[in-house]
Amino acid sequence: MATLDSVRKPIADASGMPNAVYDDPAFFEFEREEVLGKTWAAIGYTSDLPRNGFAKPVDFMGLPLAIMRNRDGEFNVFHNVCSHRGMILLSEETEVEGMVRCPYHSWTYDLNGNLKGTPHIGGVGVHKAEGFVCEKHGLRTVRSHVWMGMVFINLSGDAQSFDDFIAPLTQRWSEFCGTDGWNNLHIAQTGSQMQLEVNCNYKLAIENYCEAYHLPWVHPSLNTYSPLDQHYNLVVSEGMSGQGSYTYNLSDVAGTHLPRFADWPQDKLRQAEYVSLYPNVLLGIQADHFFTIILEPRAHNRTLENLRLFYVGEEACGDEFSACRQAVLEAWKVVFGEDVFAVEGMQAGRKSPGYAGGVFSPVLDGPTHHFHTWVANKYAESAQG
Repeated sequence: MATLDSVRKPIADASGMPNAVYDDPAFFEFEREEVLGKTWAAIGYTSDLPRNGFAKPVDFMGLPLAIMRNRDGEFNVFHNVCSHRGMILLSEETEVEGMVRCPYHSWTYDLNGNLKGTPHIGGVGVHKAEGFVCEKHGLRTVRSHVWMGMVFINLSGDAQSFDDFIAPLTQRWSEFCGTDGWNNLHIAQTGSQMQLEVNCNYKLAIENYCEAYHLPWVHPSLNTYSPLDQHYNLVVSEGMSGQGSYTYNLSDVAGTHLPRFADWPQDKLRQAEYVSLYPNVLLGIQADHFFTIILEPRAHNRTLENLRLFYVGEEACGDEFSACRQAVLEAWKVVFGEDVFAVEGMQAGRKSPGYAGGVFSPVLDGPTHHFHTWVANKYAESAQG
C-alpha cells in the first residue's frame, strides 16, 4: 500500500508503478479480474463477424470467451465452455448454419446462448432426463456493449453503464464531429486495418500513447506535421486521458483529400486528439478520419495492437479515395511502428533493480501519471475488498 500511496501523490512527488506489475506473470491474471475486469475492456471488432449467424472465440488474457452474432445481427458474449463438462465450444471462427455444437458430447446451443439439444442425456436414444431443464443450463453470459465497431465487456458485471462510461468522450468529440458524425463513420475494404505484435505489457502501450513528450525523438516525421510545441495534454474523465495537436497536417504532407466531418469547425481543421481509453483502447480523431486500436494482452510481456481506420461517409470508402486511404494507413503504420522500440525498451528496463517506478515531468507527463494513478486505485480497491 505504501507503493500505491507513492504513485497517487501529486505528480511532482509521485513515483510510477513498480516493475513487478509489468514484468511478473503473476499479476497478469490478477489484472484481468481486478483491473480490466472491473471496468469496460474491448475484446474485438464487430467487423470480424461479417454476417448474421457468425461466432468467434476470443482468448481474453487466458479466459476463453466467444462473441456470437445472432440471426438478427445482435452481438452477445459468452463464456466459451459447454455447460455439461466444461469443454471448449468454439476453437475457430465460423459461420453457424444450425447450432453451436459441443465437440465432446454434441450438446447444442443457439446463438443466443440457449441450450437446445442434449443427445442421449437420459440414456441411449433418450434425449431428455427427468428433472433436467435446458433453460437452466444455457451458456453463461458476459455483460457486453458494442460501440464504434468494438465489442466491450465488463467481467464483474457491476461497472457503470457503458453510455455513462463513454459520455465524457462522446460529448467532447461531438464538438468536432457533430452529434450525428459517429453514425457516418465506415471501415473500408482497403486502407482500414493493421495488426502489430509488440513485446511489452499492455500498460506501456497505454502510457506511451498518452503523451507527446517523446515525439521529437521517436517520431521525427510526425513531428514535422504535428510538432511537440503544438500539443496539449488531456484528462477527459477518470478513465481516459491523452493529448491533442493544433497543427495535425497529414493531408498536405501526404497529399490526401478525404471527405471530412460536415460539422467539424472550419477554424479547427488542423486540430486532432488522441485519447487512451483505459484499460486497453487507443482512439484518435481527425477532421477526415477516426481510428481505434484494441490492445489485446497476450501475456504479461506481449500485446497485440489491432487497428481499424474509419472514414467519413460511404463515398470515402470507394475506389476514388483508395490511394488516399492507403496513404493515411501507411502514415500510421510508420508512427506506430516507431513506437515499438520504445515500449519494448521500457519492458526490458522493468527487469532492472536500478529502476523503481521512475518519476514524471510535471508539465508533459500529466496523462501518464493520470493512468498510473488509475491503475494504483484499482489495485488499492482490490486490497481493500
